[in-house]
Amino acid sequence: MLTSTVCVAVSAAGLGIALLTAYRRRFLAAARIAAWSLVPVGLVMTGVVDWLAGIVFNPTVWAGFGVLALSAVLFLITRTVERRRAGGRRERREAASAGRPGAVAPAASAPSLGPTRTKAPRPAGTKAPAGDAEDFSDIEAILKKHGI
Repeated sequence: MLTSTVCVAVSAAGLGIALLTAYRRRFLAAARIAAWSLVPVGLVMTGVVDWLAGIVFNPTVWAGFGVLALSAVLFLITRTVERRRAGGRRERREAASAGRPGAVAPAASAPSLGPTRTKAPRPAGTKAPAGDAEDFSDIEAILKKHGI
């Protein structure tokens, strides 16, 4: 009963402020203030305030919140310990997959380029044709690095 009276008083004060704001020709702000000031009365009329008051003053509910908080703390502690430990979940998963035979064929890492063509070396004083105007030295270095 007391909560209903307080909510109605807060709403009345908010509507008074909205009227003063509308008097100053700030109608948009007055409409927003009026909307916010009607929320407490609406909550009282729907019964939400009584439900919240029942939760706040019930010790069983607070014990439940304590149990949930303890559960969250335990989750965080175990997660932190698992990350700091050397044998975390990721490493155990990698170790388990290393024991299984590979799904990829052993020769799959070798490139299958087929027969290769080699160009005849160009004499030192000649220029490259117009299509080869760009410098391919970096690409040649990569190909040599991979043995191609």
